[in-house]
Amino acid sequence: MTVNWSRFAEIIHAHERFLLTSHIRPDCDALGSELGMAGVLEAIGKRVTIVNGMETPPNLAFIDPEQRIKVINEDIQLADLDDIEVLMVLDTSAWAQLGPMGDVIRSTKAKKIVVDHHVSEDDLGTEPFKNTTAEATGRLVVEAAEELGVTLTAEMAMPIYAALATDTGWFRFGSVTSGTYQIAAKLLKAGASPPDIYRDLYEQDTLGRVKLRGTILAKTETELDGRLAHTYVLNEDFERTGALPADTEDAINMTLAIAGVQFAVIFVEQATGGFKLSFRSRCELQCNQIAEKFNGGGHKAAAGAFIEGSFADAQPKVLDVVRDAMR
Repeated sequence: MTVNWSRFAEIIHAHERFLLTSHIRPDCDALGSELGMAGVLEAIGKRVTIVNGMETPPNLAFIDPEQRIKVINEDIQLADLDDIEVLMVLDTSAWAQLGPMGDVIRSTKAKKIVVDHHVSEDDLGTEPFKNTTAEATGRLVVEAAEELGVTLTAEMAMPIYAALATDTGWFRFGSVTSGTYQIAAKLLKAGASPPDIYRDLYEQDTLGRVKLRGTILAKTETELDGRLAHTYVLNEDFERTGALPADTEDAINMTLAIAGVQFAVIFVEQATGGFKLSFRSRCELQCNQIAEKFNGGGHKAAAGAFIEGSFADAQPKVLDVVRDAMR
């Protein structure tokens, strides 16, 4: 699936002021793609503002050393965005994942486009530039730079490499191809430092984060002859361990290390109520198909959603759907 990059370039060259945004609970692909794209656009003289619906998680703050990414209604107001000409949504095509930025998208008179690699999508009223076979939105940013004739710098390459590496599980997921390594090589040549990025991502844990990981593993259960694993985090677990909600990022992947597990689910209670759901698959059952049943979305091997209600109500409702699909 190819992107019409000539049309993308046509839009970019025809406008001057851009607003970039991505999904709530942003990960490295969201943040890295925003920062990388901002650098690409500024290299050809465009004015760029980055605004998200939720703040950057503390453990990912390293990716934005200049603190460029603003939070709507906190660092910047809707009225401050009246002059934008193009609103670009990166790494999502779903209303539910946009949070308060959804109101900006609905109200703006700017041209709206999406740059994304997820299968699931809503009608955001945008012109899409999507490749659902791409392993990360970060890859699409590199392709955009090539189309626009921009030479990548170290400042662009660092966040884009973080996006590419994390969304491929550090190049171990099935989405990885020879082309993935070619993109990585370009980023290395431009100045990305994998050792520094890995250290900042995985070797700066707080004690609370480590304790929470232990709690998540202790609560893990398996069923269906060990093929299904599930676990959960409650608000009281954050309080007891001193961890932050962002510390659950990628925790579900630990359950896939259990021999025989083919599908995994984690429930993470939200401070405002309800549960964030994350799904992972290493079998034919597609995570995005399960997530869509709860108004979520994502990829075949990884997806997310949200469900209202108590844990006692939410857990059986979700697990029953997964069990039926796996039988």
